[in-house]
Amino acid sequence: MPHHQHPHDPLAHVRSKFHIPANTIYLDGNSLGLLSENVRARVAETMQHQWGNDVITSWNKHGWINLPLTVGDKIGSLIGAPAGTTLCCDSISVNLFKILCAALQINSGRTEVLSTEDNFPTDLYMVQGLQQLLGERCTLRLVPEHELLDAISDKTAAVLVTEVNFRTGRKLPLADLSARARAQDALTILDLAHSAGAFPVQLLEHDIDFAVGCTYKYLNAGPGAPAFLYVAPKHLQQRTTPLQPLFGWLGHAEPFAFTAEYAPAQGIRQFLTGTPPILALAAVDAALDVFADIDMADVRQKSIGLSEYWLERMAAEGLLDIMPSISPANPEQRGSQLAFQHEHAYAVCQALIAEGVIADFRAPEYLRVGFSALYNTYAEIAAAVAKLAAIVHERRYERAEFQERSAVT
Repeated sequence: MPHHQHPHDPLAHVRSKFHIPANTIYLDGNSLGLLSENVRARVAETMQHQWGNDVITSWNKHGWINLPLTVGDKIGSLIGAPAGTTLCCDSISVNLFKILCAALQINSGRTEVLSTEDNFPTDLYMVQGLQQLLGERCTLRLVPEHELLDAISDKTAAVLVTEVNFRTGRKLPLADLSARARAQDALTILDLAHSAGAFPVQLLEHDIDFAVGCTYKYLNAGPGAPAFLYVAPKHLQQRTTPLQPLFGWLGHAEPFAFTAEYAPAQGIRQFLTGTPPILALAAVDAALDVFADIDMADVRQKSIGLSEYWLERMAAEGLLDIMPSISPANPEQRGSQLAFQHEHAYAVCQALIAEGVIADFRAPEYLRVGFSALYNTYAEIAAAVAKLAAIVHERRYERAEFQERSAVT
C-alpha cells in the first residue's frame, strides 16, 4: 500500500490491547466488539477479589452501587454528554420504553412518535408495545428515511431515529434533524447503537433530548452488555413527577429507607430501576478504559480510511458491478460500515467465514462489513477483499454447506 494512500495510523498501538482470534480477520465489530485484555482482567478481579473476598462489602468498598452512574459518565464523555446525564443500565429496549414514556409525558399534548420505516425493528416494537398499553395516547407514524425531516410537524411528540441505519450505514444529519424538531416543538430520541465508539457524537451541542445505545458493538463491552441512556440536563431539573414509569428501588430518592411510597431520585438516577449487574458493568467500565487516551477524531479518520480502502480494493477486483454498495458514496454520510447487495449474500457471508473473514448478513440480501478502527488494519482489508473476490468470481458460495441458515445471522 503506497504511503500517500494510507498515512501513519495513530491507532496502530491499540490493536495489541485486544484478543484477536487466530487466523481471523474480524469485520463484525458493528455487531459484537472484540475482547480486550482490560475486560478479561477486570472481570476476573471483580469475581475473585471483590465478590470472592470482599463479598457484600463491595457495594460500598468498590463502589458497586454507583457503577451505573460512573460508567454512564465515561460513556457520556464519548457522546458529548455532560456529567450526570448518562446511565449505564438495562437494554436499549427497556431504556427506550422509559424514554418514550418520559417524552410523551413532557410533550403531553401530542401523541405521535415519528420514525423511519427502516429503523432498527426493536425500536419500532417498543413503540408498538407502548401503543397497545396506552391506546390513543401513543401513535406510531413511519415514513421513508429521506422524507423524515419534512414529516416532522406540530403533531409530533417525539422523533425516534437511529443515527446510523443498521442495514445501509447511512448517517442521519443530526444538526438538521434537531433544528427541524426544535422548530416544531418536537422532542428528539436518538439511538446510538452504531455511533457510540465509532465516531464523535455531540448530544448537548446538537440539543438532543434523549438518547439510548448499546455497549457491546464499538465499545467492546461483551455480548449482551448493559446499554446506556442519556437525558438532556433541561429535562432533569427539579421535578416532582417521575419521568419514567418503571419505578424501582434504585430510582427512589432514598432506596435504603425502604418506604412503601415511591419518590423519584433527583437527576439521572431516577431512570434506574433494579439492582445493577455488577460483573457486566465491570466489563463495560474496563472496556471504556481503552478509550481513555484516544481522540475520537482519529477513530473517525481511520474508520473512513478503512472503508474507502475496502471500496477501492473491491473496485480493483471487479466486485462492485456484481455486488453494488447500498451505502452512501460520501463517507461523511455514513457510519463505520458498508453494505453490499447480492442475491446470495447469506451464502457469500458463510463462505467468507469459512475463510476466516467474519462479516455478517442482513436480510433480505445484504453483506454487511463493519470497520473497528481500534483493531482493524489496512492489511486485513486487502486480504479480506482478495478472499471475497475468489469466492464471488469462482462462485464458491454455491456450495451446499453455505446455504444452511443458522439461528443467528
